[in-house]
Amino acid sequence: MSRIKVEGHTSLVRDTSSNAVITTSSDYMIYMARYKARNKQGDELRTACKEINNLKAELREIKDLLKQVVKK
Repeated sequence: MSRIKVEGHTSLVRDTSSNAVITTSSDYMIYMARYKARNKQGDELRTACKEINNLKAELREIKDLLKQVVKK
């Protein structure tokens, strides 16, 4: 597998056997790590919001039950 530098791009090479363009810098890896971290953070936030909403619903249900008990 030999590689040829891509003109005008210092961090790109072309694989001569598959004709694929490959990055040689770690910029893409850094980008992907940040992307995955943002997605993970968003997932955690969504999970926390769902849990909060479930707690609110359960609290409303408890409140309603207490009101029924007080009325009797």
